Amino acid sequence: MSDAIDFKTLVSQIGEAVIISDPDEKILFWNASAERIFGYTSDEALGKTLSIITPERFRERHSRGYFHTIQSGETKYGNTLLRVPAIHKHGHPISIAFSVSMLFDEEKRPIAIVAIVRDETERFQDERQLKEKLAKYEKNLKTS
Repeated sequence: MSDAIDFKTLVSQIGEAVIISDPDEKILFWNASAERIFGYTSDEALGKTLSIITPERFRERHSRGYFHTIQSGETKYGNTLLRVPAIHKHGHPISIAFSVSMLFDEEKRPIAIVAIVRDETERFQDERQLKEKLAKYEKNLKTS
């Protein structure tokens, strides 16, 4: 086994999306799992901003947080799995979970943000159905 692991080979094979974006929120890297989850090919996504996968109602808040993170060089979500809505290329909503990390240059200035993203749409829908069933069950208990 080789001591070196090729980054591009690794991220092209994993099941989670790997998205790297620059200080202007433009997508620099988009792997095959990002294509599968969001519907955009790498050619379509590269150079676009993250707004292509952010629901319109959250875009301003997302961008504010993104630019604050780039300017401060710190993320409060480094060890947190975030669960948020996203949007597929064809316009339908999806549910994602992701973690973020920052990349820095030699002078410790932030140069990119990396997101590792998983599609949790099915899990989210299953959880919602369970909550609805539980609410109905509890309502029936109160009325009986």
